Amino acid sequence: MGRQRRKDTDVPQARLAGGGIAEIRPAEFGGGHEVIVDGTPQSHVDLADPTYLAFEYVARMGAVIDQLPDGPVTAVHLGAGGLTLPRYIAHTRPGSRQQVVELEQPLVDLVREHLPLPRDARIRMRFSDAREGLGRMPPALSGSVDLLVSDVYSGAQTPAHLTTVEFYRSAAALLAPGGILLVNVADGAGLAFARRQAATVRAVLPHLAILAEVQVLKGRRFGNLVFAASGRPLPTDWLPRLMAAGPHPAKVAEGREVDAFIGGAIPATDADATASPKPSMRLFEG
Repeated sequence: MGRQRRKDTDVPQARLAGGGIAEIRPAEFGGGHEVIVDGTPQSHVDLADPTYLAFEYVARMGAVIDQLPDGPVTAVHLGAGGLTLPRYIAHTRPGSRQQVVELEQPLVDLVREHLPLPRDARIRMRFSDAREGLGRMPPALSGSVDLLVSDVYSGAQTPAHLTTVEFYRSAAALLAPGGILLVNVADGAGLAFARRQAATVRAVLPHLAILAEVQVLKGRRFGNLVFAASGRPLPTDWLPRLMAAGPHPAKVAEGREVDAFIGGAIPATDADATASPKPSMRLFEG
């Protein structure tokens, strides 16, 4: 994650329907640009190298994607950001078919104008709430999606209606046999939200692995955890490959470790779900 930055008029900006301000700024370290919404870094994009995944949780998602069978994939992304993972897939798996669901068209327009997609990328945009967008997918996609990524934030929080058993059932209905759901979960000390999310995802897709930086997984600091879930067992050779892929220090929890992580957490439903916790803005300060 980058630093909080002063809003001004010398960088590309767009006012979102929700009232926030999105902007694109050169990354402070290395190449590329960051997409920032109301001071919170949302995405990093390097047009010169789409395989460079600067944010650690995105790199972990990329490591999981790399474990999928070779060749093009059918992918659905909930949340656009800077379209970092769709670019990664288009580059590493040419010919892939991808659908992106995003509520904020001004954000996508800003990104596409200043960080344009490759001309040969087969990426279709759909503008709606993520959950509504799942219900509007073409019938032909049902049961045929190899990868579904849920990375939706309103400001710095995932909305409650995108954290429930009912939501994940809609997502799972799109997955092909053996298809993978990737979820970005942000949480802090105690990991109460993340533990409940793990219980919720596993209630729908029983095979779950959790990838995170070691201190985050232990609940010692706020950060991102990546859930990789499927209706079928994850390949046994994934664990050492994901550990080796980094970024480091990395941890991949599965099996009994996931059982212990969930503990007594109860799955969230539409009747009792809450949004993810809001991080302190000190996380984005230098």
